[in-house]
Amino acid sequence: MSLANAARSALADWITADTEQMQLRDEYVQFLDDNDDAMWRACVPGHLTASALVVNAERTHVLLTLHPKFDLWLQLGGHCEPGDTTLREAAEREAREESGIEGLVLSSLPIQLDRHPVGCHGGSWHLDVQFLALAPAGAVEIRSDESLDLAWWPADALPDDTDDAVRRLVALAMTALQKELAFLGKRCSTGDHP
Repeated sequence: MSLANAARSALADWITADTEQMQLRDEYVQFLDDNDDAMWRACVPGHLTASALVVNAERTHVLLTLHPKFDLWLQLGGHCEPGDTTLREAAEREAREESGIEGLVLSSLPIQLDRHPVGCHGGSWHLDVQFLALAPAGAVEIRSDESLDLAWWPADALPDDTDDAVRRLVALAMTALQKELAFLGKRCSTGDHP
């Protein structure tokens, strides 16, 4: 199965009571249908990306990177690569590369979608598919060259220089962890993300 087909299947399995997120999901699927290269950075209108919010084993802190282009604290993630077979795999790879943490356990399904403008090709869109990642106990982060800084932040005291999408992502992740839904791999038809 191609990465695009795997992405299409993962998005089809993702159901939430949030109508805006469902509309965005449908737009992602349409984008995949309309663009043969939708998974790759070379796709000029935009492309799907994968990211992961890393949460510590105690479920109290999140690991954020200070992004060099945006000068904001964001979750870990980025572009898909030819070796990736699923969006979840791409998110795990990106989180591992950017954090240096081995043994991350990712949610089976995304917890949020976020479309945002970026500077690729002089102006493009990232259609980001965001997962939750639990770090193993005692995990020690190692900042990569892709980051200005890397730090654990209390989930209830995020830095001022982050954006609303990250704040929503953290809130969804904390709710999912409390209910253990992110790791069950079940479809949700209530307001309980993922």
